[in-house]
Formats: sequence, structure tokens, C-alpha cells
Amino acid sequence: MTKHRPAPDHKVLTPAHEDYLKAIYTVQARGEEVSNSALAAQLDVSPASTTNMVKKLADLGLVVYEPYQTVQLTESGNRVALEVLRHHRLLELYLREKLNLPWESVHEEAERLEHVISEALEDAIAEALGDPTLDPHGDPIPSKAGVVECACGIRLTEAELDRPYEIVRVLLQDPDRLVYLGGMHLYPHSVVTVLKRAPFSGPLLIEVADERHSLAHDMALALVVK
Repeated sequence: MTKHRPAPDHKVLTPAHEDYLKAIYTVQARGEEVSNSALAAQLDVSPASTTNMVKKLADLGLVVYEPYQTVQLTESGNRVALEVLRHHRLLELYLREKLNLPWESVHEEAERLEHVISEALEDAIAEALGDPTLDPHGDPIPSKAGVVECACGIRLTEAELDRPYEIVRVLLQDPDRLVYLGGMHLYPHSVVTVLKRAPFSGPLLIEVADERHSLAHDMALALVVK
């Protein structure tokens, strides 16, 4: 039986603790098992570093961890992960909407700021933005109560030919790839039509904003449409 510990005081949590909790939540949200290797890949760190940190999180009662088993967030860990994710995605939207930063830059800036903003500032940002539910990439912003709406859809690779679809989410944070997609107007809320699909995971011929482009299969996989 797992022994549940009381939630740790936020003062004992470091940015590294919060980054790991957010990463665990993110991998889980993709429907993947949170193995050491998956978590190391998500954070771009070594598996040994991941093991050490996960053990520390388990000691704090934030995750359930057994060697060679998947990592799971406890209720306390999930609450912290959602809070950090709310900070991050609110910051991304504020930087984009209010400060006009390009969408490829907001993720890295939000990574720096998400650990230091106060709850009062979080509330002020949310109010200034009209209590939004989606960030600039279409990722859902957890509510103050920890509710996450589903940004549901299908991948562009699965779209029917000659039928318009609205982009609802872009599953990328890499700045160069976001610049590339932005150059083709492939933002959330843009309407895109697949005209032709090459076999064997080849490129797609698409139309967006009255222009035609060839889009690589792996890039099309990153676009969620409805």
C-alpha cells in the first residue's frame, strides 16, 4: 500500500521539482507511460538524473515510484503540476497577446517566469486576458480549480481530402519549427485543406490562406484539427 504524505510546503519546492512534475503531467497527458527514459527525453536530461529527482519527489509525497515501474503523480503532485502549467500557459498568452512577442519565443520566456509569479499576479494576468482557456499554441490552460478542457481533434495527417479543417492545437515548442509553420499561416484557428497526400508517410499538399504548400508528414502530425 502506498503511504500518502501531506503535501509539502511550496517553499521547499525548487524550480527543478516543478519542472519534473510538469513534465510528468505532460507525458501522461499525451497518453504515454511515464518511464525514466520518457521523462529524461521530455526534459533533455540523463536517465540517472531523472532517477535521482523522481526519488526525491517520491520522498516529498508528490509521485508514486517503484524501480522499473512507471511514475505516477499523487494528488498533491498533480495539483502542483497543474498550477505550474497554468502559470506557464497564462504567461505565454500574455506575452503573445499583450506584449506582441512572436509565438516561437513565448515558451522559453514563460519557462523562466513560471516559477516566480505570485498567485496575485496570476489572477491579474488571467483577468487581463479575460480568463482564457487556451494558450497561443492551442494548449488548454488549467483553470484555477485545476480543470483542464479538452482541445480535441484529429491529426492533420488523418484529415479527409478537399475538406476544410480548423487548426485547434499545435503540438510543438521548437522555435525553428514554429517559425516555419507561422510562415505558412498554420496557427490555431487557421483553416487548412489537405489537397493531396503522398504515400509512405510522404508530404501533404495543403491549402491555407489561399496559398498552397508542401508540408512534411511529421510536421502535419503536430497539427490537431477539427
